[in-house]
Amino acid sequence: MYTHVALQSRGARTYPIQWTDVDRLAADEQTMIEGVCEQTEAVLDRVHNDDPPLLVGKSLGTAAAVLAAHHGLPAVWFTPLLKDYPIVQALRRATAPFLLIGGTADPAWNGALARELPGEVCEIRGADHGMFLRGRPLVDSAHALADVIEAVEAFIDTAVWPRHG
Repeated sequence: MYTHVALQSRGARTYPIQWTDVDRLAADEQTMIEGVCEQTEAVLDRVHNDDPPLLVGKSLGTAAAVLAAHHGLPAVWFTPLLKDYPIVQALRRATAPFLLIGGTADPAWNGALARELPGEVCEIRGADHGMFLRGRPLVDSAHALADVIEAVEAFIDTAVWPRHG
């Protein structure tokens, strides 16, 4: 939601995707990647402007890293599935800037691996897959969210569309 607002406040149009047939997508790695990329490609085919599209995905949506690497598209990946080999390989091949956002309490996150990849990293200590800091005062999660928003806005303004910042 906040990334959506950050993009719109910079004059960007957003095209949210509601994944169809999520159970099938989650069945296996290859089906997930093919399905997410197919659905994302269908949206990209409708986008026509001078700026490169910025992909934003969370968890399952980070399978679109394969598409981003293939087309040289910048991206923001929330809680990326760094345990899935094709996603990691796509991130290694990426030529456009990307931002990885994850928490140290998320089993899908691998901070050491994230820092080895060519993109930028925003790691939230103690955050789970939902970016909550479980067992701590809720305000701590709100502060973590502020750190994430700051990282996203800085990435958009410096790495993606610097002239918009």
